[in-house]
Amino acid sequence: MRIDVSLAHRDLDAELASLHARMQRRGEALHALPTLAMHVPMPGLAVRYREVDGEFHLYVEDRARGVLAGCTVFQRVAELDRHAGRHVRSPHSRYAHAYRRRGLASALYRWALNAGLCLLSGPRQSAGAHQLWLALARSYELALVHTGDSQLRLLGPDREGRAMGDLGTRMLLLGTGWTPASATGSSAIVAHVGAC
Repeated sequence: MRIDVSLAHRDLDAELASLHARMQRRGEALHALPTLAMHVPMPGLAVRYREVDGEFHLYVEDRARGVLAGCTVFQRVAELDRHAGRHVRSPHSRYAHAYRRRGLASALYRWALNAGLCLLSGPRQSAGAHQLWLALARSYELALVHTGDSQLRLLGPDREGRAMGDLGTRMLLLGTGWTPASATGSSAIVAHVGAC
């Protein structure tokens, strides 16, 4: 896992504006999406919801300003077996600069975790995403896992060891009702990636 992603090269405001325009056009798949009844930390925001093939797309709309503040997609993890594939999703978020660090992504991640999903990080994260995961780990159990052979293998607690540099190492936030063993289907802990 590496903390080296930078989104500076992307025009997120333009991407979000394009998505919001699609949400306003009749006939588009994103038009007239239902609203989730959930608390978000800023007034005037609505969370729109769409499920496609087991993936959950959440769009945070600022109704007062008429813009899309951001979105989070909880994607299926194609390389996992059926056991983990039922309850593990990998979240990917995009938020306009004005809406970052305001608890929006955290609120959506908590929604998923409280609903019983387990969240698997990507092999690379931005510094901001990494901080979000560590903050969530104060409320939800965090396990280090290695992905490979369509399975999640539990790693030991050494978060600074050589396993952290391996792109197969991921963080797994456990949703309501899950333990590390039940979420991964394994009670064995691998000492380090070399043992996988």
